[in-house]
Amino acid sequence: MAKALPKTLSELKNSGWKSRTVKDELRENLLRKIEKGAKPFTGIVGFDRTVVPQIENAILSKHNFILLGLRGQAKSRIIRQLDNLLDESLPVIEGTLLNEDPFNPISPMGKKLIAEQDGKTPIVWLSRKQRFNEKLATPDVSIADLIGDIDPIKAAREKLDISNEEVIHWGIIPRTNRGIFAINELPDLQPRIQVGLLNILEENDIQVRGFPLRLPLDMLLVFTANPEDYTNRGNIITPLKDRIDSQILTHYPKTVEEAKEITLSEFSRHNEKIRIPDFVNDIIEEISFQARASEYVDQTSGVSARVSISAYENLQSNIERRALRNQDNDLFPRVCDIYAVIPSVSGKIELVYEGEQEGSVIVAQNLIGQALNAVFLQYFPRPRKDRPDPDRPTPENPYEAIVDYFAAGKRLELSDDMPFAEYKKCLEDVAGLKALVKKHFDVKDKREMLLRMEFVLEGLHHNNVIARETEDTVVRYADVLSDMLRGMEGTA
Repeated sequence: MAKALPKTLSELKNSGWKSRTVKDELRENLLRKIEKGAKPFTGIVGFDRTVVPQIENAILSKHNFILLGLRGQAKSRIIRQLDNLLDESLPVIEGTLLNEDPFNPISPMGKKLIAEQDGKTPIVWLSRKQRFNEKLATPDVSIADLIGDIDPIKAAREKLDISNEEVIHWGIIPRTNRGIFAINELPDLQPRIQVGLLNILEENDIQVRGFPLRLPLDMLLVFTANPEDYTNRGNIITPLKDRIDSQILTHYPKTVEEAKEITLSEFSRHNEKIRIPDFVNDIIEEISFQARASEYVDQTSGVSARVSISAYENLQSNIERRALRNQDNDLFPRVCDIYAVIPSVSGKIELVYEGEQEGSVIVAQNLIGQALNAVFLQYFPRPRKDRPDPDRPTPENPYEAIVDYFAAGKRLELSDDMPFAEYKKCLEDVAGLKALVKKHFDVKDKREMLLRMEFVLEGLHHNNVIARETEDTVVRYADVLSDMLRGMEGTA
């Protein structure tokens, strides 16, 4: 049975509890976690050797710190887990607004309660979560929101002089005393508001309506910012940057495997019967990697990990919708499902001027095509487009039967809403397609076999071996030369 927590100042003194600063508390608890081999953060992927050690160093150094990184780099998730390094509960004087230490009260009210009740002063205990507060910086945030202001109604009601500290309505920062306070998107704070944070970081004194207040506030201050926003929406004033002890840079996942782990951990599954092959997951993640290297995408804005998460959700929704419409229980992806993620991609990437000229949908389609091709070349040999040297033996072309099929004037038409039986027949009619997939993969599932067959056609198209055109939800594959000639005839 858990021991009852002290409820009065006398009981607290007799329990042997000792005061310590928040930064000492965080430091000591982190040291214990490190000694036990426990991770301080959960659900954070790819930061174990980069960001997390720097955060640990900042906490061990008792530093206030800032996380700098583009959108979708887990900055908010990290700061919201910092309270896990706090003690499970903390005693405060009941009735005070500033979470005051029973052994060291800082406000007139706290000091008055101790003086009047002494050992009988009631104590309450705050949980970890109650000791963490955050504020999203917006241009309309005021000093009153963060630090406080005079409350004339309280002064009149209690007949107190306006200069009395007890008439102050405390802001969110003093109310987080003995805890962790975080400001998200710091550059969005107006410079005059940032100035109000200077003394809190350095001297622990604040001003409310011209009255200087010496309050020894005890807290860890943490900030987040997008470094590229400095020139777009605001800036961190130099004196404030100088008072933030550690600056830590975050980053996007460095490998597809890390990106997949993030996406799958965040994805809210709708239908447990849907099975997605691993190479399709690779394609979804590769879209973001391609976007982060694209000349059409504004790299200073970043490409959030939420692109992959939303795309994965759209992929599964399209599969589920088609299966229900066709009533064939074919809960397995097709290539059309990959292109169905366009709304998730186009709405989450910022384009440069050239990208705007192309259009967000075209850019998204091209990114998906580049992702498909990148993954295709990981599994299949690169298609040969150059003419063989007549003086050398012609190397074997693994795609020859497929190319010949389309060169004979045949075409393949697939649609998003095509029933499974028809979809299967169309793909199996393409000469050499199934044999090629069997040569490279030991595929047992017939649906995965069909998906990989369709995947080969997409790969050949993106390597300019066969032609592909789309009309609404219909995709047609044909011979490149025949398609070109047909186009010329249409313009003649």
